[in-house]
Amino acid sequence: MRRTLGVVVFPGSNCDEDCRYVLEEVMGQKVRRVWHKERDLSGLDGVVLPGGFSYGDYLRCGAIARFSPVMKEIVRFAAKGKPVLGICNGFQILLEAGLLPGAMLRNTSLHFICRHVHVKVENSKTPFTEVLRKGEVLTLPIAHNEGNYFADRQTLGALREDGQIVFRYCDRKGDVSHQANPNGSLENIAGICNRQRNVLGMMPHPERASEVVLGSTDGQKIFESLISV
Repeated sequence: MRRTLGVVVFPGSNCDEDCRYVLEEVMGQKVRRVWHKERDLSGLDGVVLPGGFSYGDYLRCGAIARFSPVMKEIVRFAAKGKPVLGICNGFQILLEAGLLPGAMLRNTSLHFICRHVHVKVENSKTPFTEVLRKGEVLTLPIAHNEGNYFADRQTLGALREDGQIVFRYCDRKGDVSHQANPNGSLENIAGICNRQRNVLGMMPHPERASEVVLGSTDGQKIFESLISV
């Protein structure tokens, strides 16, 4: 089924073209770039907030992008139950906008990290993981300086109880451990969704793992799930 998906472009986005290419050229979908000042999301079946450095990451990652005119429309879009995927900086923006709970801190190493990691699928019953199996291990790249997910104890408990933890960092065998945690995220969290399951934020980049030449095609499965909704 061919879907029409929006890729939001903020000043400082740098993965918007990557997402467009994968969705359009690899997955065969129709893509519309949505400038951050736009207020019209009509005709879209889903929205992707790509990675990058929106507004130069001033104040906090995603803190200024959260006030872009398009975000009010994305909040309404999500409230209608339509899928919204935030990747890396997109995840940070979703947190700042209150569409997902918690916050991002600097990596515990205090260094920018750019490498492939393994993530374990904890919830396969979301619009973004339907073609995946619970417990399946994906190989995806990360590229961030603030990917250390934090939430208070009550929020973490709610995320666990409601099945909102979608991905956890793990080793290649699927073991979730301190050694497999690249950035210090609480409970090795690499991606979470809202209670309604239609908003997902994840730090790894599926668009950078969607062709054999890139070293992994595991990211295709996330986009395949999204377009099958």
